[in-house]
Amino acid sequence: MSGDTVLNPEFLVRTEADLRARFPATHDIAIKKCLDHVDDHARAFIERSPFVCIGTQSANGAADVSPRGDPRGFVKVLDSRTLLIPDRPGNNRLDTLSNILTNPKVGLLFLVPGFDDTMRVNGRAELTRDPALLSSMAVNERIPGIAIAVHVDEVFIHCAKALRRSRLWDAGQFQNRRDVPSLMKIILDQTTGAPSDPEEQKRLDEGLEEKYRQSMY
Repeated sequence: MSGDTVLNPEFLVRTEADLRARFPATHDIAIKKCLDHVDDHARAFIERSPFVCIGTQSANGAADVSPRGDPRGFVKVLDSRTLLIPDRPGNNRLDTLSNILTNPKVGLLFLVPGFDDTMRVNGRAELTRDPALLSSMAVNERIPGIAIAVHVDEVFIHCAKALRRSRLWDAGQFQNRRDVPSLMKIILDQTTGAPSDPEEQKRLDEGLEEKYRQSMY
């Protein structure tokens, strides 16, 4: 599959008025539920969450979403308007961190295993190296080198429809990861080319797993 599909311009929605005309009016509660601070309910949700997606945008408008995961409660609620997210070892592309330096606006989506609703937070981010803050987020005695501080602009809970439609937590819907190529094979196919020898591919896959074990924190 290649190319860029051209959509029929007759059916493109180009204006806010056209968009709104195709949907029922927003329910008053859906507007009022949006807070400018982390209340007790939002705090309880965030403190249960072991996983958050961070949406950022570069200075030239290129969008990016990155996952962050750790033991539940890894995102610290410093106060009602400030969250702190540790940066753990990764691939060092630094997409999220670089974007924050040039465009501080971020969007967060918190998930809790077994919960069908989610928590959304929008705000402005900064990067900090404050030793006192970083040491509070150590795992296995490993202290993160940097953290993302998010100054909250909006907080609201998101309804359960998306996760219920997807049956995300339904074990009966879980798929076997071995039904598709390994992460290492996918990367090699997309770059230098995967080895034809299955044993060599197996060694590479095992090497990646060992790297996971050694560099998780």
